[in-house]
Amino acid sequence: MYIILAGVISLIVTLIAGKLLIPALVKLKAGQSIKEIGPTWHMNKQGTPTMGGLMFIIGIGVAILAAGWPEMLEGRFTHLYVYAFALVFGVIGYIDDYQKVKHHQNTGLTAPQKFILQLAAAVAFLCLMRYEGMLSPNLYIPFFNVEFPMPWWLYMVFAAFVMVGTVNAVNLTDGIDGLATGVTIPVALFYVAVSAWYGRNDLTVLSAALAGGLCAFLIYNFHPAKVFMGDTGSLFLGGAIAALAFAYDMPLILLLVGFVYLCETLSDIIQVAYFKATHGKRIFKMAPLHHHFEMCGWNEKKIVAVFTAVSALMCLLAYWGVADRFSL
Repeated sequence: MYIILAGVISLIVTLIAGKLLIPALVKLKAGQSIKEIGPTWHMNKQGTPTMGGLMFIIGIGVAILAAGWPEMLEGRFTHLYVYAFALVFGVIGYIDDYQKVKHHQNTGLTAPQKFILQLAAAVAFLCLMRYEGMLSPNLYIPFFNVEFPMPWWLYMVFAAFVMVGTVNAVNLTDGIDGLATGVTIPVALFYVAVSAWYGRNDLTVLSAALAGGLCAFLIYNFHPAKVFMGDTGSLFLGGAIAALAFAYDMPLILLLVGFVYLCETLSDIIQVAYFKATHGKRIFKMAPLHHHFEMCGWNEKKIVAVFTAVSALMCLLAYWGVADRFSL
Protein backbone atom coordinates (compact mmCIF):
# COMPACT_ATOMS: atom_id res chain seq x y z
CA MET A 1 0.00 0.00 0.00
CA TYR A 2 2.72 2.46 1.04
CA ILE A 3 4.75 1.56 -2.06
CA ILE A 4 1.93 2.69 -4.35
CA LEU A 5 1.15 5.72 -2.21
CA ALA A 6 4.77 6.92 -2.22
CA GLY A 7 5.12 6.45 -5.98
CA VAL A 8 1.83 8.18 -6.79
CA ILE A 9 2.43 11.14 -4.46
CA SER A 10 5.93 11.65 -5.85
CA LEU A 11 4.68 11.42 -9.43
CA ILE A 12 1.82 13.89 -8.92
CA VAL A 13 3.85 16.41 -6.90
CA THR A 14 6.70 16.26 -9.44
CA LEU A 15 4.29 16.86 -12.32
CA ILE A 16 2.75 19.85 -10.54
CA ALA A 17 6.17 21.18 -9.58
CA GLY A 18 7.22 20.93 -13.22
CA LYS A 19 4.25 23.00 -14.37
CA LEU A 20 5.26 25.73 -11.94
CA LEU A 21 9.04 25.44 -12.07
CA ILE A 22 9.72 25.39 -15.81
CA PRO A 23 8.06 28.78 -16.53
CA ALA A 24 9.86 30.21 -13.48
CA LEU A 25 13.23 28.96 -14.75
CA VAL A 26 12.51 30.42 -18.18
CA LYS A 27 11.59 33.75 -16.60
CA LEU A 28 14.81 33.71 -14.56
CA LYS A 29 16.75 32.88 -17.75
CA ALA A 30 18.19 29.80 -16.05
CA GLY A 31 19.20 28.28 -19.38
CA GLN A 32 21.82 25.61 -19.94
CA SER A 33 25.09 26.63 -21.62
CA ILE A 34 26.23 23.91 -24.04
CA LYS A 35 29.88 22.88 -24.28
CA GLU A 36 31.42 23.65 -27.66
CA ILE A 37 33.42 20.40 -27.52
CA GLY A 38 30.23 18.33 -27.66
CA PRO A 39 28.28 17.30 -30.77
CA THR A 40 27.58 20.38 -32.87
CA TRP A 41 23.84 19.65 -33.09
CA HIS A 42 23.58 19.98 -29.30
CA MET A 43 23.97 23.73 -29.71
CA ASN A 44 20.25 23.97 -30.49
CA LYS A 45 19.66 22.95 -26.84
CA GLN A 46 21.28 26.21 -25.75
CA GLY A 47 19.03 28.06 -23.33
CA THR A 48 16.89 25.05 -22.30
CA PRO A 49 16.03 25.56 -18.61
CA THR A 50 18.28 23.68 -16.21
CA MET A 51 18.08 22.86 -12.48
CA GLY A 52 14.90 20.89 -13.26
CA GLY A 53 16.01 18.24 -10.79
CA LEU A 54 14.41 20.45 -8.15
CA MET A 55 11.00 19.18 -9.21
CA PHE A 56 11.64 15.51 -8.41
CA ILE A 57 13.67 16.41 -5.31
CA ILE A 58 10.53 18.18 -4.04
CA GLY A 59 8.25 15.35 -5.15
CA ILE A 60 10.36 12.67 -3.45
CA GLY A 61 10.63 14.73 -0.27
CA VAL A 62 6.87 15.21 0.02
CA ALA A 63 6.23 11.53 -0.74
CA ILE A 64 8.60 10.11 1.88
CA LEU A 65 7.23 12.40 4.56
CA ALA A 66 3.62 11.51 3.73
CA ALA A 67 3.96 7.78 2.99
CA GLY A 68 6.85 7.18 5.39
CA TRP A 69 5.19 8.73 8.43
CA PRO A 70 4.20 5.37 10.00
CA GLU A 71 7.83 4.23 9.78
CA MET A 72 9.02 7.39 11.51
CA LEU A 73 6.49 6.89 14.30
CA GLU A 74 8.08 3.47 14.88
CA GLY A 75 11.55 4.99 15.05
CA ARG A 76 12.85 4.08 11.58
CA PHE A 77 14.53 6.99 9.85
CA THR A 78 16.89 5.38 7.33
CA HIS A 79 14.90 6.76 4.41
CA LEU A 80 15.35 10.27 5.82
CA TYR A 81 19.09 9.74 6.22
CA VAL A 82 19.40 8.59 2.61
CA TYR A 83 17.26 11.47 1.35
CA ALA A 84 19.24 13.99 3.41
CA PHE A 85 22.51 12.64 2.02
CA ALA A 86 21.22 12.84 -1.55
CA LEU A 87 19.89 16.32 -0.81
CA VAL A 88 23.35 17.50 0.27
CA PHE A 89 24.67 16.41 -3.11
CA GLY A 90 21.73 18.13 -4.76
CA VAL A 91 22.71 21.35 -2.97
CA ILE A 92 26.28 20.99 -4.23
CA GLY A 93 24.87 20.53 -7.73
CA TYR A 94 22.58 23.52 -7.28
CA ILE A 95 25.53 25.74 -6.34
CA ASP A 96 27.34 24.50 -9.44
CA ASP A 97 24.30 25.11 -11.67
CA TYR A 98 23.73 28.55 -10.19
CA GLN A 99 27.32 29.55 -10.94
CA LYS A 100 26.91 28.39 -14.54
CA VAL A 101 23.64 30.27 -15.00
CA LYS A 102 24.95 33.40 -13.30
CA HIS A 103 28.07 33.57 -15.47
CA HIS A 104 26.39 32.16 -18.61
CA GLN A 105 29.01 29.48 -19.16
CA ASN A 106 29.35 25.70 -18.74
CA THR A 107 31.76 25.82 -15.80
CA GLY A 108 30.64 26.26 -12.22
CA LEU A 109 32.49 24.94 -9.19
CA THR A 110 36.06 23.80 -9.80
CA ALA A 111 36.85 20.07 -9.76
CA PRO A 112 38.75 20.29 -6.42
CA GLN A 113 35.86 22.23 -4.84
CA LYS A 114 33.34 19.59 -5.96
CA PHE A 115 35.54 16.72 -4.79
CA ILE A 116 36.14 18.15 -1.31
CA LEU A 117 32.45 18.92 -0.77
CA GLN A 118 31.37 15.50 -2.06
CA LEU A 119 33.98 13.63 -0.02
CA ALA A 120 32.97 15.49 3.14
CA ALA A 121 29.30 14.62 2.54
CA ALA A 122 30.15 10.94 1.95
CA VAL A 123 32.26 10.68 5.11
CA ALA A 124 29.55 12.37 7.19
CA PHE A 125 26.89 9.97 5.89
CA LEU A 126 29.06 6.90 6.48
CA CYS A 127 29.87 8.02 10.02
CA LEU A 128 26.15 8.49 10.70
CA MET A 129 25.31 5.04 9.30
CA ARG A 130 28.05 3.47 11.42
CA TYR A 131 26.88 5.33 14.54
CA GLU A 132 23.32 4.10 13.94
CA GLY A 133 24.58 0.51 13.55
CA MET A 134 23.44 0.30 9.90
CA LEU A 135 26.88 -0.30 8.44
CA SER A 136 29.43 -3.07 8.83
CA PRO A 137 32.99 -3.44 7.47
CA ASN A 138 32.06 -6.77 5.90
CA LEU A 139 31.97 -6.48 2.13
CA TYR A 140 29.06 -8.51 0.76
CA ILE A 141 29.81 -10.46 -2.43
CA PRO A 142 26.73 -10.86 -4.66
CA PHE A 143 25.94 -14.30 -6.15
CA PHE A 144 28.28 -16.04 -3.68
CA ASN A 145 26.30 -14.83 -0.65
CA VAL A 146 29.46 -14.41 1.44
CA GLU A 147 31.07 -11.46 3.20
CA PHE A 148 34.68 -10.35 3.09
CA PRO A 149 35.76 -8.70 6.37
CA MET A 150 37.78 -5.47 6.13
CA PRO A 151 39.38 -3.19 8.73
CA TRP A 152 37.05 -0.30 9.53
CA TRP A 153 39.48 2.37 8.34
CA LEU A 154 39.96 0.64 4.99
CA TYR A 155 36.25 0.08 4.51
CA MET A 156 35.48 3.74 5.25
CA VAL A 157 38.07 4.94 2.71
CA PHE A 158 36.75 2.45 0.14
CA ALA A 159 33.13 3.44 0.83
CA ALA A 160 33.75 7.18 0.61
CA PHE A 161 35.43 6.92 -2.77
CA VAL A 162 32.79 4.52 -4.09
CA MET A 163 30.09 7.01 -3.15
CA VAL A 164 31.85 9.97 -4.73
CA GLY A 165 32.64 7.91 -7.82
CA THR A 166 29.03 6.77 -8.19
CA VAL A 167 27.68 10.30 -7.87
CA ASN A 168 30.00 11.61 -10.56
CA ALA A 169 29.30 8.63 -12.83
CA VAL A 170 25.58 9.44 -12.76
CA ASN A 171 26.42 13.08 -13.43
CA LEU A 172 28.49 12.07 -16.46
CA THR A 173 25.60 9.97 -17.81
CA ASP A 174 23.34 13.02 -17.89
CA GLY A 175 24.45 14.07 -21.36
CA ILE A 176 21.42 13.71 -23.63
CA ASP A 177 17.67 14.15 -23.20
CA GLY A 178 16.19 11.58 -20.83
CA LEU A 179 19.27 9.40 -20.51
CA ALA A 180 20.12 9.67 -16.82
CA THR A 181 16.40 9.68 -16.01
CA GLY A 182 15.60 6.59 -18.08
CA VAL A 183 18.63 4.60 -16.94
CA THR A 184 17.94 5.35 -13.27
CA ILE A 185 14.27 4.28 -13.25
CA PRO A 186 15.16 0.53 -13.41
CA VAL A 187 17.70 1.10 -10.62
CA ALA A 188 15.01 2.67 -8.44
CA LEU A 189 12.67 -0.26 -9.20
CA PHE A 190 15.46 -2.69 -8.26
CA TYR A 191 15.66 -1.03 -4.85
CA VAL A 192 11.86 -1.18 -4.55
CA ALA A 193 11.96 -4.94 -5.17
CA VAL A 194 14.84 -5.58 -2.77
CA SER A 195 13.42 -3.45 0.03
CA ALA A 196 9.95 -4.98 -0.35
CA TRP A 197 11.39 -8.52 -0.30
CA TYR A 198 13.58 -7.69 2.69
CA GLY A 199 10.72 -6.02 4.58
CA ARG A 200 12.38 -2.59 4.81
CA ASN A 201 9.28 -0.45 4.42
CA ASP A 202 11.15 2.79 5.07
CA LEU A 203 13.50 2.20 2.15
CA THR A 204 10.65 0.84 0.03
CA VAL A 205 8.88 4.18 0.43
CA LEU A 206 12.00 6.10 -0.63
CA SER A 207 12.73 3.85 -3.61
CA ALA A 208 9.12 4.00 -4.82
CA ALA A 209 9.13 7.78 -4.45
CA LEU A 210 12.37 7.91 -6.46
CA ALA A 211 10.81 5.82 -9.24
CA GLY A 212 7.61 7.88 -9.29
CA GLY A 213 9.44 11.19 -9.36
CA LEU A 214 11.67 10.10 -12.22
CA CYS A 215 8.74 8.81 -14.27
CA ALA A 216 7.10 12.23 -13.93
CA PHE A 217 10.31 14.07 -14.73
CA LEU A 218 10.84 11.96 -17.85
CA ILE A 219 7.69 13.51 -19.31
CA TYR A 220 9.45 16.88 -19.27
CA ASN A 221 12.95 15.56 -19.94
CA PHE A 222 12.31 13.18 -22.86
CA HIS A 223 13.60 14.32 -26.25
CA PRO A 224 13.14 17.13 -27.09
CA ALA A 225 13.65 18.09 -23.45
CA LYS A 226 11.64 20.96 -22.02
CA VAL A 227 14.01 21.06 -19.04
CA PHE A 228 17.32 19.53 -17.93
CA MET A 229 17.85 18.12 -14.44
CA GLY A 230 21.23 19.86 -14.22
CA ASP A 231 23.87 18.97 -11.66
CA THR A 232 21.16 19.68 -9.09
CA GLY A 233 19.29 16.58 -10.21
CA SER A 234 22.12 14.31 -11.36
CA LEU A 235 24.18 14.70 -8.18
CA PHE A 236 21.04 14.12 -6.10
CA LEU A 237 20.31 10.93 -8.05
CA GLY A 238 23.88 9.72 -7.72
CA GLY A 239 23.75 10.35 -3.98
CA ALA A 240 20.48 8.44 -3.64
CA ILE A 241 21.68 5.45 -5.67
CA ALA A 242 24.96 5.22 -3.75
CA ALA A 243 23.39 5.78 -0.32
CA LEU A 244 20.76 3.08 -0.90
CA ALA A 245 23.48 0.55 -1.74
CA PHE A 246 25.22 1.30 1.55
CA ALA A 247 21.95 1.39 3.47
CA TYR A 248 21.61 -2.28 2.49
CA ASP A 249 25.31 -2.81 3.24
CA MET A 250 26.00 -4.16 -0.26
CA PRO A 251 28.01 -1.54 -2.19
CA LEU A 252 29.32 -4.01 -4.79
CA ILE A 253 25.82 -4.21 -6.22
CA LEU A 254 26.57 -0.80 -7.76
CA LEU A 255 28.76 -2.60 -10.33
CA LEU A 256 25.59 -4.22 -11.68
CA VAL A 257 22.80 -1.70 -11.16
CA GLY A 258 25.20 1.07 -12.14
CA PHE A 259 26.56 -0.76 -15.16
CA VAL A 260 25.60 1.99 -17.62
CA TYR A 261 27.08 4.67 -15.35
CA LEU A 262 30.25 2.60 -15.11
CA CYS A 263 30.53 2.19 -18.89
CA GLU A 264 30.05 5.91 -19.40
CA THR A 265 32.80 6.71 -16.90
CA LEU A 266 35.24 4.11 -18.19
CA SER A 267 34.75 5.30 -21.77
CA ASP A 268 35.75 8.80 -20.68
CA ILE A 269 38.78 7.59 -18.72
CA ILE A 270 39.95 5.29 -21.54
CA GLN A 271 39.50 8.02 -24.14
CA VAL A 272 41.56 10.55 -22.19
CA ALA A 273 44.30 8.07 -21.27
CA TYR A 274 44.61 6.73 -24.83
CA PHE A 275 44.59 10.25 -26.28
CA LYS A 276 47.48 11.29 -24.05
CA ALA A 277 49.43 8.06 -24.53
CA THR A 278 49.16 8.16 -28.33
CA HIS A 279 49.46 11.95 -28.67
CA GLY A 280 46.09 12.55 -30.26
CA LYS A 281 44.56 9.21 -31.25
CA ARG A 282 41.10 8.18 -30.04
CA ILE A 283 39.34 4.89 -29.36
CA PHE A 284 35.83 6.33 -29.35
CA LYS A 285 34.53 8.87 -31.84
CA MET A 286 33.62 10.98 -28.82
CA ALA A 287 33.38 10.35 -25.09
CA PRO A 288 31.50 9.61 -22.92
CA LEU A 289 29.88 6.59 -24.54
CA HIS A 290 26.49 8.09 -25.42
CA HIS A 291 28.26 10.70 -27.59
CA HIS A 292 30.11 7.90 -29.41
CA PHE A 293 26.81 6.35 -30.43
CA GLU A 294 25.50 9.77 -31.44
CA MET A 295 28.50 10.15 -33.74
CA CYS A 296 27.72 6.69 -35.13
CA GLY A 297 24.32 7.97 -36.25
CA TRP A 298 22.06 6.87 -33.41
CA ASN A 299 19.40 9.40 -32.46
CA GLU A 300 18.83 10.36 -28.83
CA LYS A 301 15.63 8.34 -28.44
CA LYS A 302 17.36 5.15 -29.62
CA ILE A 303 20.30 5.67 -27.26
CA VAL A 304 17.99 6.24 -24.30
CA ALA A 305 15.89 3.16 -25.17
CA VAL A 306 18.91 0.87 -25.57
CA PHE A 307 20.78 2.14 -22.52
CA THR A 308 17.62 1.91 -20.39
CA ALA A 309 17.04 -1.68 -21.58
CA VAL A 310 20.64 -2.56 -20.66
CA SER A 311 20.13 -0.96 -17.23
CA ALA A 312 16.93 -2.97 -16.71
CA LEU A 313 18.62 -6.26 -17.65
CA MET A 314 21.55 -5.57 -15.32
CA CYS A 315 19.13 -4.74 -12.50
CA LEU A 316 17.38 -8.08 -13.02
CA LEU A 317 20.78 -9.78 -12.86
CA ALA A 318 21.60 -7.82 -9.70
CA TYR A 319 18.36 -8.96 -8.05
CA TRP A 320 19.27 -12.56 -8.78
CA GLY A 321 22.71 -11.89 -7.31
CA VAL A 322 21.38 -10.69 -3.95
CA ALA A 323 18.15 -12.69 -3.64
CA ASP A 324 19.71 -15.29 -1.34
CA ARG A 325 20.77 -12.61 1.11
CA PHE A 326 17.19 -11.58 1.70
CA SER A 327 15.56 -15.00 1.59
CA LEU A 328 13.08 -15.47 4.39
